[in-house]
Amino acid sequence: MTRAARAERLIRHYFDMCNAGDRQGLIDCFTPDGVHYFPPGLPGAPWRGAAAIADGWVWCVQNMGSKWTIEKVLCDASGREAVIEWTHWKTKLNEALRGDEWYIFNDDITKITEIRAYYASPVNKADAVNKLHGFDYGGRGYHMAPPVVDGRD
Repeated sequence: MTRAARAERLIRHYFDMCNAGDRQGLIDCFTPDGVHYFPPGLPGAPWRGAAAIADGWVWCVQNMGSKWTIEKVLCDASGREAVIEWTHWKTKLNEALRGDEWYIFNDDITKITEIRAYYASPVNKADAVNKLHGFDYGGRGYHMAPPVVDGRD
C-alpha cells in the first residue's frame, strides 16, 4: 500500500469512528498531543489532545445527531499531508455544514497530528444547509443526505 493510500485509509477510519461515536477509536486515530483547529466561533476551540478531540465528536453525535460524509480526498504522495472535503450532518437539528480539512500525519502515517478545518461558508442558523452559494452539490455527486450508521438515523 502506498503512503498516500495509508493516509486516506486513516482518514476514512477516523470518519468511521466519528460516525460511530467511538471515543476510544477516535483517541486511537491521533497522537496524544494532536490538535484540531476550527474557524472562529466554536467554544473551546482548538481541541487539544486526542481525548479532547474524541470527547468533542462524541458530544456532537450524542447531542446533535452528528454524522459525516467524505466528499473528496487528496493525499500528498509522501502520505504526510492530505486535504478532504466533507459534510457534517447535524440530524437532530436538521442542519448540515460543508467544508474542508487539512491533515498532518506522524512519520509512519499511523496517527493524525493536526487537522485544520475550514467551513464552506460562515455558519448561518437561518439556513438548514450551510454551503457554497450557487454550487451544484447534487449535480457534482455530493451526498445529499446523512449516512445511515448501523441502522440508526
